[in-house]
Amino acid sequence: MSYFDAASAAPLHPVARQALLASLDDGWADPSRLYREGRKARVLLDAAREAAAEAVGCRPDELTFTPSGTQAVHAGVAGALAGRRRVGRHLIVSAVEHSSVLHSAEVFEAGGGQVTRVPVERTGAVETESYASALRPDTALACLQSANHEVGTVQPVAAVAEVCRAAGVPLLVDAAQSLGWGRVEGDWSLLTASAHKWGGPSGVGLLVVRKGVRFAAQGAVDERESGRAPGFENLPAIVAAAASLRAVRAEAGQEAGRLRELTARIRARVAESVPDVEVVGDAERRLPGIVTFSCLYVDGETLLHELDREGFSVSSGSSCTSSTLTPSHVLKAMGVLSEGNVRVSLPAGAAGADVDRFLEVLPGVVAGVREKLGAPVPSAALQEDVLVVDALGKRCPIPVIELAKVIGTVPVGGRVRVLSDDEAARLDIPAWCEMRGQEYMGEEKEEKGTAYLVRRLT
Repeated sequence: MSYFDAASAAPLHPVARQALLASLDDGWADPSRLYREGRKARVLLDAAREAAAEAVGCRPDELTFTPSGTQAVHAGVAGALAGRRRVGRHLIVSAVEHSSVLHSAEVFEAGGGQVTRVPVERTGAVETESYASALRPDTALACLQSANHEVGTVQPVAAVAEVCRAAGVPLLVDAAQSLGWGRVEGDWSLLTASAHKWGGPSGVGLLVVRKGVRFAAQGAVDERESGRAPGFENLPAIVAAAASLRAVRAEAGQEAGRLRELTARIRARVAESVPDVEVVGDAERRLPGIVTFSCLYVDGETLLHELDREGFSVSSGSSCTSSTLTPSHVLKAMGVLSEGNVRVSLPAGAAGADVDRFLEVLPGVVAGVREKLGAPVPSAALQEDVLVVDALGKRCPIPVIELAKVIGTVPVGGRVRVLSDDEAARLDIPAWCEMRGQEYMGEEKEEKGTAYLVRRLT
């Protein structure tokens, strides 16, 4: 089985396993106690904090270990907003942040705060000018991920941090996807990360709060971890997380170059060998191991199942794999296709032979899924020089398939009106028009669902 979903969770690094097992013998006691066992545990905890701080590029007393990366984000956002509540109640986030950041923003908004969601370009990157223009006198905090978890695009953190610093606004950076590859550049104020993203054990997060940043921990607190992560530390996991971070950093330079070659191979071969596919994300400013593409006329869930049958573990940001049956907020913000979306995220040590086999298998799998989909003959009728396609009750990609079937039957300049009640169509039909060189004219609410209007240009 070829595991290609390291962006969700990287396989446990051998150093993490060794450190975890070794620390079980000496790391079980309470590190806050003064007796021998407690002192042994304290030595392990202090050493882990120093190692993690060196990797991040901060002081040890600025770094807190949390029970998860998500908890680090929630604590960081809430604490920074509370610490600067006298400044104002305004928060800035990008439209493609991880759900943990967006959920924190929703909670803040529900409590009366104001949130500005900065849009992104089609590559998934924000523009520094957009953050600069979003800053206000009452802005308490800005958040920006170091690199996107779904498409791998690297964000201009250093430039955004500079404009935030000039405005006196702290910047929180979610570095979950990138910290294993290197330090986050720029004059950021807060940082979060998660150990299972770089090959450490799950259940360990990092929260860094620079000295001088106003911060007020929220919720019940105790004396542990500066009051920012109450509860007994999972010391063996913390030791393993710090040890593995140091190990992957030592390997990062050589491994990054190798994975970049493999993902470049995937990007090129997928575009050549699979018809009607869009490779998304920035082609250059990207993490080494992530490549994402969307296939037209393919059901995402079925595609992932078929790839799993062929021995490949991949993931998707597609609406078809979401428990809420809504399009990926990242793909939606980028304005790219959500249907048939595949994210390949290669772990360290991924074999080139496995990548080659994936590229050999993929075209046939996509073709098979398209054939099995058995898209129904579209129900179309001509109404006032507009061809109406009734796709109500049909999930994407069926509405897009039916649009593609009839667009050639109308004259150049003619219009097609697609009726759909699937939320994913709001993203996929405009994206299809972009790919196919047709004009998307907008949408209109109908008694049942929504009508999407397309004009044939070619």
